[in-house]
Amino acid sequence: MQAISAIALSSVLALLGIWFGYPCAIWVLARVAPKPLQAQRGPAWVPTVSVILATRDTAPDIARRTANLLETDYPAALLEVLVVLDAASANDTLEHAAATDARIRVLRGDAPGGKAATLNAGVRGATGEILVMADSAQQFDRCTIPELVAALHDRRFGAVSGALSLGSAGGRRSPVHWYWAMEKWLRSNEARLHSSIGVTGAVYAVRRALWPIIPDGTLLDDVFVPMTLVMRGHRVGFTYAAHASDLRTFDAKAEGERKSRTLTGVLQLTKLIPNVLTTQNPVLIQFVMHKLARLCTPIVLVVGVLATTALAITALLQDPRVLLPPLLAAIAAIAVVPALRRSAWQVLRWTMSLQSATLRAINNGVRGRWSVWQNSR
Repeated sequence: MQAISAIALSSVLALLGIWFGYPCAIWVLARVAPKPLQAQRGPAWVPTVSVILATRDTAPDIARRTANLLETDYPAALLEVLVVLDAASANDTLEHAAATDARIRVLRGDAPGGKAATLNAGVRGATGEILVMADSAQQFDRCTIPELVAALHDRRFGAVSGALSLGSAGGRRSPVHWYWAMEKWLRSNEARLHSSIGVTGAVYAVRRALWPIIPDGTLLDDVFVPMTLVMRGHRVGFTYAAHASDLRTFDAKAEGERKSRTLTGVLQLTKLIPNVLTTQNPVLIQFVMHKLARLCTPIVLVVGVLATTALAITALLQDPRVLLPPLLAAIAAIAVVPALRRSAWQVLRWTMSLQSATLRAINNGVRGRWSVWQNSR
């Protein structure tokens, strides 16, 4: 019984360490030894900018997105928008888009297609000193591009991520909203200490001179690019001032599919940048705790649930009067109160979806299965 109790306690402590202990430690360190980003706004720092929209979406979607990108407070004469069509896409009707504004150019991505090849083609065709990455589904505020550029005035930083807000159906917030709020907070504190472990693919900027060629089939350009820069001695920043919004809603199934892809991409990254797991990586501990330790969650969770269940059954057999009344009360409350029943079902559904996504990612990594490109945040 003591062994089972130790397993249950260890599981709880491991989960707390991964999801709460590490973020709290980063928050403390970011205040004890801060090295914050120093943004510069104004005429002293106004470089040329190329916005790269890598896409396989429809012409109307792209037209709406390019219109939004051009509605920026950044000087028009210093801005270009490159619409880069995925080579694997059948969309060949967008050449007219360039005629709507002289700042828009339409390019075809490199073969064999995919996000990495499309981005590489866009960067090769870009002329701006600063590259701003954008996706089709989101919208930028007018100040988003200027704020990303202002952040890169700090020469210590090779890239900087903006902040993405998610939509909600009927104003209801799902667990993914809480997770995403925590993720942005964590990235902000990591960047304040040294570097954000990854950027938001839908809203980030990088110096064109520092862009690394992304290998074909790379799943997470928004982790490969910043981690490559960090390994080269640069820092990766984060700013809430550069804001993007995504009005789509994500249910548990869709979020699980996206999560499976991103976690698979984390494992792929350890193959693409082997030194990321050595002391040559100045943010090795952050990378392990932020990206790899989370992969242990479903295993630790299952072990903890089984151990806790074993303890509960033993306690019930020894003295049912201790646990049986509160257990029956909880079951009755969930059965009778619709709000509690919905909440319990939502928690269970999201937990199962996200943890099964993690297990699929581990399976993909073990098998070396990387062909899982999906839209990401």
